[in-house]
Amino acid sequence: MWASTGWKDYELLDCGKGEKLERWGDYTLVRPDPQAIWNTPRRHPGWKNYDARYARSRTGGGQWVKKNLPQRWQVKYRGLTFNIKPMNFKHTGLFPEQAANWDFAMEQIRSAGRPISVLNLFAYTGAATIACAAAGASVCHVDAAKGMVSWARENAKSSGLEGAPIRWIVDDCAKFVEREIRRGRQYDAVIMDPPSYGRGPSGEIWKLEENLYPFVELVAGVLSDKPLFFLINSYTTGLAPSVLTYLLETLLSKRYGGYTVSDELGLPATDSGLILPCGASGRWTAGGNGRSSQ
Repeated sequence: MWASTGWKDYELLDCGKGEKLERWGDYTLVRPDPQAIWNTPRRHPGWKNYDARYARSRTGGGQWVKKNLPQRWQVKYRGLTFNIKPMNFKHTGLFPEQAANWDFAMEQIRSAGRPISVLNLFAYTGAATIACAAAGASVCHVDAAKGMVSWARENAKSSGLEGAPIRWIVDDCAKFVEREIRRGRQYDAVIMDPPSYGRGPSGEIWKLEENLYPFVELVAGVLSDKPLFFLINSYTTGLAPSVLTYLLETLLSKRYGGYTVSDELGLPATDSGLILPCGASGRWTAGGNGRSSQ
């Protein structure tokens, strides 16, 4: 498991009974988590003295029960700064377990010894975009939600990367890639975090288990002659890490060689010592073993 252990401003304090207790900078949150099905003692005082809790509704959805929480605040990771804003459906605008992937991407870029261009698809609030830019890459950030792209730009500015070579694109990822192929534009690295389900601009239905393989096959068409890495993250689905390995090996290794490794992402829980599983990631690299030296 790739556990994100480099955090100072974020901490998974405890988890169990379908919830997780987290410290985000100066604030403590309780949020649902479907993976934390074990029943461990809730010894940590934060379970009773949290700043906000996302309470599920029996009829679906839920809401934040806030005691003392600002509309937004910031957390830092290795010189990067992220703006945290509690949203509907329990999210905060950042997935801290992804730090393991940020470390991987930054290490690959810094050790490449050449200029690297990165395509970040389904790029959300831009944590991976900012990490890659901080490592010296030029980045094309693509997400269909205008609000998420605006949030990503805020994060870049907060991280001192307002003038970094980042293209901010609000567009359907597949349509954008198709146009990039027609334009002959190429990238040395790709990062993608596709949803398990969604709808395209013309009402097309996206189902990860049906569309991921042809989508990765499409995106491979924008890779340069000497690609550096290809990273797929799968958070909201039950795909096994080995599935991501087979997909990347089938589509990339036969053409470029290289090596693929996939594993679960995880967050260590301070109180219990357990590591909370947070989805799977697959990493293809041109010459390494896909592992970060974190």
